[in-house]
Order: sequence, then structure tokens, then C-alpha cells
Amino acid sequence: MSDSGQVTSNAAEIYDEFFLPALFQEWAPRLVAAAGLRPGMRVLDVACGTGVLAIQAAEAVSPGGTTVGLDLNPGMLAVARHKAPKIDWREARAEALPFDSAEFDAAISQFGLMFFQDRHAAIREMWRVLRPGGRLAIAVWESLESAPGYFAVTSLLARLFGDETSDLLRAPYSLGDESLLKSLLVDSGVLQPQLSHVAGQARFPSIRSWMHTDVRGWTLSGKLDDSQFELLVREAEKELRGFLTPEGSVRFDHPALIATARKP
Repeated sequence: MSDSGQVTSNAAEIYDEFFLPALFQEWAPRLVAAAGLRPGMRVLDVACGTGVLAIQAAEAVSPGGTTVGLDLNPGMLAVARHKAPKIDWREARAEALPFDSAEFDAAISQFGLMFFQDRHAAIREMWRVLRPGGRLAIAVWESLESAPGYFAVTSLLARLFGDETSDLLRAPYSLGDESLLKSLLVDSGVLQPQLSHVAGQARFPSIRSWMHTDVRGWTLSGKLDDSQFELLVREAEKELRGFLTPEGSVRFDHPALIATARKP
């Protein structure tokens, strides 16, 4: 994965198999509710990834509605098309949406905004394609300090492999400050955005599974070789034991900010 959120096809499959249940699955219904989706609506999911939110949105707007899932990453879209071939999947940049103005009843985005090359342009585009009365709903992770498991992992990565590697895991949390996110939205032309802090939880079957998911399917994809990965697992199993449940699985808080707005 690059700073723009790109992953290989293999990483997209790992992302879908491991990260969806670990981090993302619980958020799709929350974004659907925040956007007020209902039957008959036309909805756009920007940075749809492997489709977890778009698939939930399609169910919410059925019957009579339509859902478009848009992503820059062909590997992610290939997985999404395999899972839900009836949804309209598009490969395009968030900063240049290939749609007319006022085309959608809702524009939604789940944990993608942090990776856009031009965040202001992407938000302006999402706002542009909304019809009057349409609703915007965007989720970003809260600060790294609010996710104790990943805060600990960044420290471990810095010790083992240096700050450059550690910083890759900080990127998803770069918009976790409420004032920063609100300013970004307002400066991009969004009127009266409302922000909500929403509790969430990360869940992994084991510490090894947790490290495998991060290194092979998320921001560290392709950055560590096999020997480095095994070193990371050995050290993580010692340093991250505090995040284990009595059954041996991993649990820790992983909250998000959800921003919403209605276009006049």
C-alpha cells in the first residue's frame, strides 16, 4: 500500500478476508444510518475498497435504488466485483468524479479520506455530485492515541525498523483531530458539517494474525520481507500481550469520527 492507499491484488484479498471483520465490518451499518439511506435512493461510495460499505448501501436503497462504488485501486475493485457483480463498480479518482453535478442522493466514504492526494478536491467533488437535500457521510479514524493497540505497534515498528516504517501506520489516523476534520470540510465548501465520536473495537484472532493483516494487507504491504515479518511477530507476541483476551484473541478500542452534512 502506498501513501495513496494503493495495494496489490493479493493484498486486496488479504484486506478483504482479514481486515473487514477485524476493523471495518461494524462501521458500514453506521455509515448507512448516518447517511439516512432508504429505498429508492441513488448513492455513491467513494474509496469503496472491496465493497463492504457499498454492499450494505445497496441493501438499504433496495428496492428501486442504485449504488455506485468507486475506487482508484483495480485490485480492490476486482474483489468487490467478485463479491457483488450487480453493483456498478467504477475505477476513478476521488478528486475527479466521473459524474454530473446533483446526480446522487447520498455520497458516503469510509476510511478513505486520509489517503486522498487532494482531500479538499475530493470533498468538493463529493459535495458537487449531491443533489439539493442530499446527504454527505464520511468516516475517519480518531487519533492514534485513541487506538492503543496501534499506538503500541507504531512504537514497536519504530524500534525494530525505524521511523519511516512506523510512519506508514500513522497515516490512517492523520485526520483524527475533530477541529482539523471540521476545518477541512468547511474549507472544501461543506455547509454546517456535524461530527460525532463513535466507539469501535479492533478484533483479531491472535497477535500473529494481527501482524499478518497489517504487514500483508494494509499500510505495511510489501514493506517487510519474511525474516523481518517473523522478527516483528516474535517481538509483538512479547510486547503486545496486554491486548490479548483470556481466550488468546486480540481486542482493543478503535474509535472513529463520523462527519455528516446535508446539501441545501
